Amino acid sequence: MTKATDIFLKGVETSTQRIDYRVPIKFGGRVVVDVVLLDVTVDVETRDGRRARGHGSMPMGNVWAWPAQIASGDQTLAAMIRLGEHLARDASGYSEAGHPLEITHDLASGYQAAADRVIAESGVDEPMPRLAQLVAASPLEAAIHDAYGVALQQNSYNVLGEAFANRDLASYLTDEFAGEYLDRYTLREPKPRMPLYHLVGALDALSESELTNPVNDELPETLGHWILADGLTHLKIKLAGDDMDWDVARVVGVERVAVQTQHQRGCSQWYYSLDFNEKCASVDYVLEFLSRLRQQSPEALDRVQYIEQPTHRDLRANPENRMHEAAKIKPVVIDESLVDLDSLQLARQQGYSGVALKACKGHTEALLMGAAAQKYQLFLCVQDLTCIGRSFLHSASVAARIPTVTAIEGNGRQYCPAGNRGWDERFPGMFQISDGTVQTGELNALGLGY
Repeated sequence: MTKATDIFLKGVETSTQRIDYRVPIKFGGRVVVDVVLLDVTVDVETRDGRRARGHGSMPMGNVWAWPAQIASGDQTLAAMIRLGEHLARDASGYSEAGHPLEITHDLASGYQAAADRVIAESGVDEPMPRLAQLVAASPLEAAIHDAYGVALQQNSYNVLGEAFANRDLASYLTDEFAGEYLDRYTLREPKPRMPLYHLVGALDALSESELTNPVNDELPETLGHWILADGLTHLKIKLAGDDMDWDVARVVGVERVAVQTQHQRGCSQWYYSLDFNEKCASVDYVLEFLSRLRQQSPEALDRVQYIEQPTHRDLRANPENRMHEAAKIKPVVIDESLVDLDSLQLARQQGYSGVALKACKGHTEALLMGAAAQKYQLFLCVQDLTCIGRSFLHSASVAARIPTVTAIEGNGRQYCPAGNRGWDERFPGMFQISDGTVQTGELNALGLGY
């Protein structure tokens, strides 16, 4: 089956830009001080002759996507950028026409071979993980979806139904989805506004007494200052995962500062998420942590909305890390582990009760996993990769169009505000925050909304 709206890829271009962080971010025992963005532009033409250009952008987060055992950070970053460029060249030679879901699904079948070529050419002594492949490919996927919407003069989230797609969801997922399309699992208009999850990194000062190296750039420099300046109601707390005393004390410390500042601004309700970045040795650590937090600050535990990826990302190699008991207390979501439907199904078997979607794993992947999570009644959230500029708007658009997602993470404004310059003037409600929310209703333009 073909449609007049099917697109051909007519040309693909890539570029990169490096931007320094304002302050370093620490997670999972690793410190990051800058970002390299891979930007992709795609030209398309529909079967009936309409032409358009689409754009995608994503940080090449190698420290998160590829915690290498042998290769250096410079090597893994260079390999991911090179893979993104290889995939763009491969896409330029793709001769079929179709819906973006079909095109990106076909292109994804070549990611592994392309990654293997890059590794061989680069002389890196370890294979590139699937997660790193997805991140490298994500700006290309975004640009294809964006161009499709622009070509049809519609928002890309509104051209996902049977009138546009040639295959139903069973083609990508399971027979449970026969006869269903993504319009069933996405919204026709973005949510008008959404709460913003502010990151409390492991190096971030909670109060003035902890501020040892001020930046003095007129932006807030402590958690208390951020809460007051931006009216924050959602805080994502990075934890060590291998230091129980520090982890419990950190959440208790955040609660102490939050209580003081929220009462100061007259706010009585706020929330936390907890991110161990897979550093916990076992689920027993999580259970003990929750027990000790309940003893020391039951109010803080009550505010926790979910726990993110507490143990190792390789679920098959660590089958003993079952989350059933922890998930009875709070939703436990997979993040680094989620790379395809098989990993989602395995996580469900191992007791995970939620999913963290990320635009950096590919727009198609985010939409498909969002549909599967809704079908299986899993808790859903959207996280970013310190996304800035276009990549943050893309991530926010995913959150704004998936019904059960209630908040959006966005920490680029904290760590890399230079990457938002210009975008903050075009989308003021997404970058100028005063009541703890971002105005996702602004993301209703053609294509992916940005």
